[in-house]
Amino acid sequence: MYEKILVPLDGSDLAEVALPYAEELAGRLGSDITLLYVCESAECQYRRMHQSYLQKMAENVKQGAERYLGKLVAKEIKVGSEVLVGNPAEKIVDYADEENIGLTVMSTHGRTGVGRWALGSVAYKVIEAVTRPLALIRAKGGLPDMREKEILDKALVPLDGSKESETVIPYIEELASKLKIELTLLRVLAPDYDYVSGAVQAEELTSLKISAQAYIEKMAAQFKQKGIAAKAKYREVRLSTIGAAGEIMELADETQADVVAMSTRGRSGAEVRLGEFGWSLGNVAEKIVHAGNTPLLLVRPS
Repeated sequence: MYEKILVPLDGSDLAEVALPYAEELAGRLGSDITLLYVCESAECQYRRMHQSYLQKMAENVKQGAERYLGKLVAKEIKVGSEVLVGNPAEKIVDYADEENIGLTVMSTHGRTGVGRWALGSVAYKVIEAVTRPLALIRAKGGLPDMREKEILDKALVPLDGSKESETVIPYIEELASKLKIELTLLRVLAPDYDYVSGAVQAEELTSLKISAQAYIEKMAAQFKQKGIAAKAKYREVRLSTIGAAGEIMELADETQADVVAMSTRGRSGAEVRLGEFGWSLGNVAEKIVHAGNTPLLLVRPS
């Protein structure tokens, strides 16, 4: 599932924030890494310089990944590089599809921090278009010194009860089983008190609460049966908060989660009327992408 990891770079320290995560994943899972630089037409004259940069980074990444060898895997880590010409977002998405990339790991920012990789530009376009799993690493404050410790120990997994939101489960399950990540599964209940038919009836709300709590407990039990450390959390959206996204981000901070793993699409439309919330970008997931403090693992349902 994670045999191949892709890391888009643009030559900046901020874009390189993604590298420690890719190194740890590759070293602990035995994955191969490809570093990708996409130069637009105006930059083509510097292609040789970009190739030299990637080759140097590939050597550093290989050394970083091999520090993890021997713990779970014992194979040589292959780190390659590619320089492509064209639209950065399009080339990243196309390359991931064409090369059957298991996971793309990229920073939310690069270069000036508000320029080329800024959300609303390349990174956000990749989020919207990518069909394969994407790890989005926050680039606040520059390149952190994270290579001295394992950085993937705890994960928060929000689920809304839909099959779409459960798309993330196989991906986080593999990571949790191989990397011994501790999971917190979260079910947020968000009753719509302003729906046109009137307030949610007390009996109906009680039933929703019982159902939501039972669901998340069942999901946690399924992980535990497979030897994965998992606990269930249930929360209700408080009317004074920013909604389900706020509850997710708050719990991520409280639990000191290293990553929030979620589907980019879940219940929507009429299904969200009583107690559900959608994962479609433009709703909960988008708020977390923009406002959260924690790296994200995003999986889009087929």
